Amino acid sequence: MMGWLITIREITMKMNALDKLSYVLVVVGGLNWGLIAFFEYNLVDELFGVDSTIATVVYGVVGVAALYMLYTMLMMMGSKKSDA
Repeated sequence: MMGWLITIREITMKMNALDKLSYVLVVVGGLNWGLIAFFEYNLVDELFGVDSTIATVVYGVVGVAALYMLYTMLMMMGSKKSDA
């Protein structure tokens, strides 16, 4: 197997609770964007109201989760390079 190829099982075994929560939030956010793009349906706005404070908080939390996932991905890539 190639050195940079990581299986899903290897990834999920190393995930802590924050990693898993971030993963779920980013997937939910991505699905919401897919609904908006393909069906012009915003699930977050439907559940919490258009321009509501709760919807804004949900979008913010999903954004922070995405930044956290980006950070952890970059750290993993850096540690893989230093291992080589």
